[in-house]
Amino acid sequence: MKIVLLANAVSTLFMLGLIWFVQIVHYPLFSRVGGDEFKTYEELHQRLTTWVVGPAMLIELVTALMLLKLNSGELQALAWGGVILVVVIWLSTGLLSVPAHNSLAIEYSTAAWQTLVFTNWIRTAAWTLRAILVTILLHRAMS
Repeated sequence: MKIVLLANAVSTLFMLGLIWFVQIVHYPLFSRVGGDEFKTYEELHQRLTTWVVGPAMLIELVTALMLLKLNSGELQALAWGGVILVVVIWLSTGLLSVPAHNSLAIEYSTAAWQTLVFTNWIRTAAWTLRAILVTILLHRAMS
């Protein structure tokens, strides 16, 4: 269980740092790229970002599900909370972020960009809460 918990914690904490960087720095700078260059920028952004976030999100998902089987009682309740937050993150990504990025890949639009920045707060909050839960799980496992 310790290796599963550690993999879950590392992937979650990695994504926590990344999502806050994206929310505060990266997405706000999208508006500064420029209309002529934005389509190419967005296409590259999507392709390269997938290589960074894809493995971490998959590891987080698989290990979050594994933690359900490996824990009981209060720890299982925390593990369930983590799984629910992973579902929120994946749904928010698939239903809100990906469509906004796809729209931006066709043509830059202030409305699509604002939607992306605004709705990304859902993922930012969910990963922040997941990081708190996984830190509690780590603390309990070490006690």
